[in-house]
Amino acid sequence: MKQRLFGTDGLRGQGNIFPMTPEIALRLGLAAGQYFRNGSRRHRVVIGKDTRLSGYVFETALTSGLCANGMDVFLVGPLPTPAISFLTRNMRADLGVVISASHNPFMDNGIKFFDREGFKLPDEAEDEISELVLAQNPQWDYPAPEKIGRAHRIEDARGRYIVYLKNSFSPKLTLDGFKVVLDCANGAAYGVAPLVFEELGAKVVKVGMKPDGLNINHKCGSLYPEVISNIVMDEGADIGIALDGDADRLIVCDEKGRILDGDQIMALCALELMEKDKLHKNMLVSTVMSNMALELFMQDHGGTLLRTAVGDRYVVEAMRREGAMLGGEQSGHLIFMEHSTTGDGLLAALQLLRIMREKEKPLSELAGLLEPFPQVLRNVHVERKIPFEQAPGLQTEVARVEKALYGKGRVLLRYSGTEAVCRVMVEGPDTDKVELYVGELVAACEKFLR
Repeated sequence: MKQRLFGTDGLRGQGNIFPMTPEIALRLGLAAGQYFRNGSRRHRVVIGKDTRLSGYVFETALTSGLCANGMDVFLVGPLPTPAISFLTRNMRADLGVVISASHNPFMDNGIKFFDREGFKLPDEAEDEISELVLAQNPQWDYPAPEKIGRAHRIEDARGRYIVYLKNSFSPKLTLDGFKVVLDCANGAAYGVAPLVFEELGAKVVKVGMKPDGLNINHKCGSLYPEVISNIVMDEGADIGIALDGDADRLIVCDEKGRILDGDQIMALCALELMEKDKLHKNMLVSTVMSNMALELFMQDHGGTLLRTAVGDRYVVEAMRREGAMLGGEQSGHLIFMEHSTTGDGLLAALQLLRIMREKEKPLSELAGLLEPFPQVLRNVHVERKIPFEQAPGLQTEVARVEKALYGKGRVLLRYSGTEAVCRVMVEGPDTDKVELYVGELVAACEKFLR
C-alpha cells in the first residue's frame, strides 16, 4: 500500500522524529505556499496551535516557509481547531493551518490544513503537497524579494471566535441557572471555552485550564470522562463537558454522572432536528465505527444512517455531497453544517444545552435514546499494511465470525492512518461472545498480517 505523508487527520508524529521535524515543517510551509499561491495578489494564511511545547518549533518553521513563498501569515496562538476553520473563512484567507495532535500526549504533534471555505483538504491536494515536501531536489518557485510575505499576530482572534460561538446559540435563550463542569484538557480551548458559557449565564466549574506545554490531555479531557462525571456528582451540576486537546471533539455526562459518547449525542440531536423538520432527508452521517444501535435508532424514527470511512473530514465530504445537516463520529467529533464546516466541541455543547433549555428537561431524560451494543476494539501491531483481500486466511476467519453473529453484529478491520496497527472491532448483543470473537480475530491478524 502506498505510504502517505498525511494520515486521516493531517500530518502527525512525535516531535523531532520524522515526519514531525522542523525541516519537514519548513518544507511543508514552502510546499503549501507554492500550491495555494496563484496570480500576483497577496495571499493570507491563518496559523493556530494547541498548547504543546513543540508548537513553537512548528509555528516558526511553517511561518518561515509560507512567508518565503509569498504568503502573509496571521498568527493567532492557542485556539481550537474549529476556530482556525472559522477564522480562515471570516478573514477571507486562502489557507488555514492547525498545529495540533488532537487527543494525543504532549510529545506528539501534527499539522493539518483548511481551505478558504473552512474545509479540510481532500486526499488529492494533500498528495500533491506531499510530493513537493518529499522530493529529493524540490524546485521551489520562490517569488521576487519584494513579494516575500509578512507575519502578523492577531490579538482579537479569541474574541472573534467567542462571538461566533455565541451567535450559534439562540439569542432568545440564556444559560442562567445552569451549572457546567468544563474540562479543557489543558489544551487549546482553555482561553475561550469558560468565557463562552459564562457570558451566556452559566456557572462554570473549571478543569484542565492550566496548560504548561507538557500536560495536554494528561489524565483529563475527552479521553478521561470519568473526571467530569465525578465532579458533576460532587458539585450537583447539570452537565459535564469534556473536550480534547484541540477542542474539536466532545464527550459529555448528564447530571447523574452517566457518560455519553458521540453516538448518543448524535441520536439526541438528530431526533430534535427531525422533530423540527430540519434534518435534510432525515439523514445522519457517521463512520463505520458508530454503534449498530445508532443505525437502528435512525431506522426506527424514519431516518437513515450513512456510514463513511473513519475521519471527520470523510464525514464532512459525505455531508456536502448529500446535503446532510448533521454528522459526526463516536469519538465525539460533531458537525452541525448549519453553523460550521468541521467538528467543533464547543459548538456541539451549545447545541446540546440549547435543547436542554428549550425542552426544560435534564440531560438524563433527553439522552436515554439508545443502548449501545457491546463493542470491543483492539489494536494489533503490523509490520506491513497489506490489503486485507491479499490475506485469504484472515478473510476466512472474518467470514466465520460474521456468520456466527447471525446478522446481529458487525466485524470491522481497518488500518490506523497514523500508527502501524490494525484495528479489530467486533460488535454484538452478547459481551462474552464479542470478547471471544475479538480475541480470535486478533490472533488471526497476528498470524496473517505479519
